[in-house]
Amino acid sequence: MNDYTEADVLLLAKRWQNSKRSYLLVNPLQAKHCPSDPGQALAMMRSLGRQVAEHYPQARLVIGFAETATAIGATLASCLGPDCWYIQTTRENVLGGQNWVDFQEEHSHAVEQKLCGDRLAEAIEHSPQLVFVDDEFSTGQTLLNMVNQLRLQYPAAENREIVAASIINRLQPANEQVWAAAGIKSEYLVRPNPLDYERLVADIPVVAAAELPADPVGTNFRQINLPSPCLNPRLGVQIADYQQCCHKNAAYLTETLAEQLKPGAQLLVLGTEECMYPALLMADCLACSGYFTSVRCHATTRSPIGVYTAATYPVRNGNLLHSFYDQNRRTYIYNLAQYDAAVVFSDTENTPAARLAQADLAHALNAWGCTQLFYVGGGQNV
Repeated sequence: MNDYTEADVLLLAKRWQNSKRSYLLVNPLQAKHCPSDPGQALAMMRSLGRQVAEHYPQARLVIGFAETATAIGATLASCLGPDCWYIQTTRENVLGGQNWVDFQEEHSHAVEQKLCGDRLAEAIEHSPQLVFVDDEFSTGQTLLNMVNQLRLQYPAAENREIVAASIINRLQPANEQVWAAAGIKSEYLVRPNPLDYERLVADIPVVAAAELPADPVGTNFRQINLPSPCLNPRLGVQIADYQQCCHKNAAYLTETLAEQLKPGAQLLVLGTEECMYPALLMADCLACSGYFTSVRCHATTRSPIGVYTAATYPVRNGNLLHSFYDQNRRTYIYNLAQYDAAVVFSDTENTPAARLAQADLAHALNAWGCTQLFYVGGGQNV
C-alpha cells in the first residue's frame, strides 16, 4: 500500500500557448521539470513498480511513454524481474530501428510518437500482460491509440491483458468504461479529485521561458567519457542489462567527480529530453556516496510551460535551449538554481547539436553562479 497523496505528486502549471490543453500537471518528485531528490524520485517510481509486480507478477514487457515517463517505465520494469523487456516510445530518429508502430498523442505539443517493433512480437509472446507506463493518464486516448495499433500489427496482443500504470490517474467514469471495453486495467498511486484545471490556470499571468543570446558565452563543459556506451531503450533492452550498464557508469562518474570536486559540493545532474533514467541513477549514486552536500536531478524537456515567479507556482524560471538531438529544434530547462557544479548526461555523442545545447546550458548555469560543468556522452543512440 503506497502512502502518496495528491499534494505529494501534483502541482498545477499553465502551458505556454497550447490551444489543445492549457494546463500541465507537474510532479515535484519526478525529476523532470523540477529539481528532485533522486532517492525520493526512485522511491516513488518503485512504489508503483512494486504494486504492479504484486498484482501482475508474470508481466515481462513494459512500455514507457516518452518523454516524461521513460524513467518511471524503466524503474517499474526493474521491479518485475531481471528478464523483463523494457522499451520506450520515442519521437526521435533512432539509429538501428527497422520496423516502427506509429501512433498519436493528440493533446501533446509533439503529437507523433512511435514504438520500435523489431523485437516486439517476441516480447509479446513471452509476456502474459503488457504493461504501459505514463506519468499521468487523463482521458486514456493515447493508450487506446497505441493498443489499437499493436493489436492490428501483432495478433498475439489480442490475447494479452493490458495494464495501464501511472503515478496519477484522472480518468472519468466514461473513460474507464471505454478502457474496460478495450480490456485495459489500471494501476496507479494517486487519483486526484476532479477539478476544472482549465479554469484554475486561466488567469495565471505566465510569461515565456527566456531566450538566450544567439551566440551565448559561458564556461565550457568538460567531457567525461564513460566506460560503457549507454544501451538504447528506444530499441528495447533487457532491464537487468540496462541497469547494469547504468550502475557501472554511475560508479565511474562518482569516482571521477570525487577527484575533481571539493567535498560537500552542491551538485545538479541533468538528463536530456527522453534520456532520464541513466541520469537519475547516476544522481542517486552520487547522492549515496556521501561526498556531496546535496544532489538534485531533473531534465531538459520539449514541453513549453509558462513561467511565473509566485512561490506557489511550480515553474518559476525557464530558458529556451537548442535540443541536444536536433539543432533545428528548441527545448527547455526549468527551475535552475545555484549549484557548485552541474553534470549533463545525454545519450548522443558530441555532435554540432549537442555543442549548441551545451553552450546554451553553460550560459544559463553560469548566470546562477555555476561554473564547474561536466558533459557525459552516453553514446550515439539518436
